Amino acid sequence: MYFIIFIVAILVLSGLFTVKQQTTAIIERFGKFNKISQSGLNLKIPLIDRIAGRVSLKIQQLDVIVETKTKDDVFVHLKISVQFQILREKVYDAFYKLQNPEEQITAFIFDTVRAEVPKMIIDDVFVKKDDIAHAIQRELKDAMLNYGYDIVKALVTDIDPDSQVKEAMNRINAAEREKVAAQFEGDAQRILIVERAKAEAESKRLQGRGIADQRREIARGLEESMVVLNRAGINSQEASALIVITQHYDTLQSIGADTNSNLILLPNNPNTASNMLNDMVTSLVAANKIKEASPKTPKTDDDNK
Repeated sequence: MYFIIFIVAILVLSGLFTVKQQTTAIIERFGKFNKISQSGLNLKIPLIDRIAGRVSLKIQQLDVIVETKTKDDVFVHLKISVQFQILREKVYDAFYKLQNPEEQITAFIFDTVRAEVPKMIIDDVFVKKDDIAHAIQRELKDAMLNYGYDIVKALVTDIDPDSQVKEAMNRINAAEREKVAAQFEGDAQRILIVERAKAEAESKRLQGRGIADQRREIARGLEESMVVLNRAGINSQEASALIVITQHYDTLQSIGADTNSNLILLPNNPNTASNMLNDMVTSLVAANKIKEASPKTPKTDDDNK
């Protein structure tokens, strides 16, 4: 009697089983699907029912590396990460319809990537990687839904061209940056030259105005000097000669005051200056005599001046 109770107890206990959270158990009876047991404590008929398998309802991730060629004939490796999960209401399809779901997903990923990437050049592959991911997710979602799988997300996590291509792209990038830097430097130099030219033009303008003012004042001073000398009884010719000699010595004094001057005047001695003055006075006296000896002519504007 106790033996029978013991056997019954063992059979009852063998019929109890637990299922973890976010997991379901497939129960078969004599090899045929019977039911799906959810998480918690469950009961099956001993020796008749068996657990054919357990199906996880958690989100899973599959990483696939695909090698393909771009439109500009560059071979590139793309790492695709696909996140998927089995729908609770389609556990039966997910368990019985696919022998190896990961291989099926991988096949769809290869097919989609090798259909999309050859339409793009290598630069567009980097720029439009989100478009590639969306195309993978769209194709997988439509294909795997019939098998009970939901594609949560598809990501292009890495794009790895050939090493020589990467070096060439780095050189192109460096050249572009150097070009931009040269353009900025050229613009800065051009602005500097323009501003310097403007400053120089303004300086020349002010310098010209100063020279004009200086010459005007010199002319005014000479005019006043002529008036003073005429009052002292010195005629115009003698006054002009005196002014020339005075300016000559002022010029020599100005040159001598500059210690860095390289100007050399030959000859330069008192006798030469005296001879120059005598020659100028003699010429002016001769000119006056010639003028007095010539017949008088009507005065012109130049004579009045």
